[in-house]
Amino acid sequence: MNRKLRMGMIGGGKDAFIGAIHRIAANMDGLVELVCGSLSINKDIAIDSGRSLFLPEERIYTNYEEMLEKESQLPEGERMDFVTIVTPNFAHFAPAMMALDKGFHVVVEKPITLTLEEALQLKEKLAETGRLLCLTHTYTGYPMVKQAREMIKNGSLGKIKKVFVEYRQGWLSKLLEREGNQGAAWRTDPKKGGKSAVMGDIGTHAFNLAEYISGLQVTQVCADLNTMVEGRQLDDDGSVLLQFNNGARGVLAATQVAAGEENNLTIKVYGENGGLEWHQQEPNTLLLKWLDKPTEVYRAGTGFLTDIAKHNSRTPGGHPEGYLEAFGNIYRNFILTLSAKLNNTSVDGSVIEFPSITEGIRGMAFIDSVVNSNQSSEKWTPYVLANVQ
Repeated sequence: MNRKLRMGMIGGGKDAFIGAIHRIAANMDGLVELVCGSLSINKDIAIDSGRSLFLPEERIYTNYEEMLEKESQLPEGERMDFVTIVTPNFAHFAPAMMALDKGFHVVVEKPITLTLEEALQLKEKLAETGRLLCLTHTYTGYPMVKQAREMIKNGSLGKIKKVFVEYRQGWLSKLLEREGNQGAAWRTDPKKGGKSAVMGDIGTHAFNLAEYISGLQVTQVCADLNTMVEGRQLDDDGSVLLQFNNGARGVLAATQVAAGEENNLTIKVYGENGGLEWHQQEPNTLLLKWLDKPTEVYRAGTGFLTDIAKHNSRTPGGHPEGYLEAFGNIYRNFILTLSAKLNNTSVDGSVIEFPSITEGIRGMAFIDSVVNSNQSSEKWTPYVLANVQ
């Protein structure tokens, strides 16, 4: 096979922010072409969006069922190879399951589903079909995040003892869901957003980053969830104490009512020899703070990085990379893996990796664990995945 992969999209029309981000990321390396879409539940928006992207009229669909059915009936040389799902949380599971049944690989926004039970069913379907699934936990795509993970994996910091991770936003500091903001409306609706708004939307990112960089897994949580804006149906603020499987402790804070904050995601990990620090709003810098020597500053795009960080760096040092490039790295690694699968070859898993069903399930279990803890009278609540077979 010597061609671009063919991509379809569910959701992400001209009235949505994240769809355009996915299309930019997928196109960044020239490895993908968008061939079809069911881009909105609104028929007019779906059609207008498809036309604005120059899709063929016959491949602009007004519902995902029709799209998946008709695409599966096309000749192998024409139909899409994978579908990207960028709908609200409640509309991830059904199209993902149908896509897998119809023989398509899947890229899906986080959190992976509305419930943990759905995520576990999706895992079974993936095993049954042998298809690939990519979960867009974007922040793991940054080269300096991968550098941090690799340094901890190689033992540079020694045994990890403490993790601090914060994700602060301010955009929900007012009741925007009553002012016509559709993004705020579905995120704060338990039927569409899930059990927790703040933990489902950004807390899962913080949790994923803590586990990804540290290489550890959470075993217990102690949570406090709050609804700080009067009249809101779900929480918009929360703090969680964490216990990890090596005995380390952590603190996770996620809030969407910190007025003035944008996307302030920060992580600090400390071991017996020193600590590291990374800020999403200054993503090209990684600080290494040592117990017995001066602080070191690592920069993206330089020659002294690990192989996985180099693979995920796109520009020379001093030429800043950011959110779009990190998103592009997730897509490129998925596409290279899928292309290898279609060609019956393999990729170097030490540098080419992406979040998948495992991270999706752990994220849903984190949400359940935090909600359970918040409702419990006990100080510590077990991470619920330990009780799921």
